[in-house]
Amino acid sequence: MLAFYEKRLGQIEQIIREHKLVTLPSRPARIRLGTPAENAQQPAPHMNPPRLLGNTGEQGEFVLPLSVPGKTEQKYDDFNYDAAAWTLTAHEARPGHELQFSRMVESGVSVARAVFAFNSVNVEGWGLYAEAITLPYMPDEGKLISLQLRLQRAARAFLDPELQMGKWTPEAAREFLQREVGLSPAFATEEVDRFTFRAPAQATAYFYGYIRLLELREAAEKARGFDQQAFHCRRICCARRSSPACKWLAGERSDRLVLQ
Repeated sequence: MLAFYEKRLGQIEQIIREHKLVTLPSRPARIRLGTPAENAQQPAPHMNPPRLLGNTGEQGEFVLPLSVPGKTEQKYDDFNYDAAAWTLTAHEARPGHELQFSRMVESGVSVARAVFAFNSVNVEGWGLYAEAITLPYMPDEGKLISLQLRLQRAARAFLDPELQMGKWTPEAAREFLQREVGLSPAFATEEVDRFTFRAPAQATAYFYGYIRLLELREAAEKARGFDQQAFHCRRICCARRSSPACKWLAGERSDRLVLQ
């Protein structure tokens, strides 16, 4: 599966270059399979980010788990096929998190921002947005799975808080995710575990951050001579600024945003 995802990354990088989605670095991105210990700690596909402070050359890694550990080990079948690799690679590798974190390291991050400004709305909003800007160039089957996973993020936005409020039981939420979103039992279990005890409230950030980025882009597009590639490169550079600060960059300083 690793070679398969590395091939898919190459195809997406070609799309990025052809359509000038964002500027790519010359170095390759890293993808690897998760260890059993990593699968237990984080049983979903994820980016293992590099240190933002004191970095001595470390790069982020796109990590692929193959199972959900537990009393009964559950195997994923949600991302080990061709169509799913498009959107997962776009989200976790390029133009998503791998590019996002490496650009922050290369551009430099202040101690205050690295310590206090980590914000899932900014980070995961970019990941979902990265899927969206790649989607038009995916094959039809890739587009279908990308839209399915966007539906998953929309479901997170209400399932997570409503589980905390007692409006759903974990069993009902798992059943809903399998029936209405089309997740496997393993993936539905991972999602509900995430909502209830692994990272309560974090999963709501994806769809909210994505919507805020669409609003930011709409504001920038109103400026004369909008340049998509310049907009994306600047957005990555301010990936850990607050949404109001980035809105200011897109609005009051829109000429600079477009031209630089």
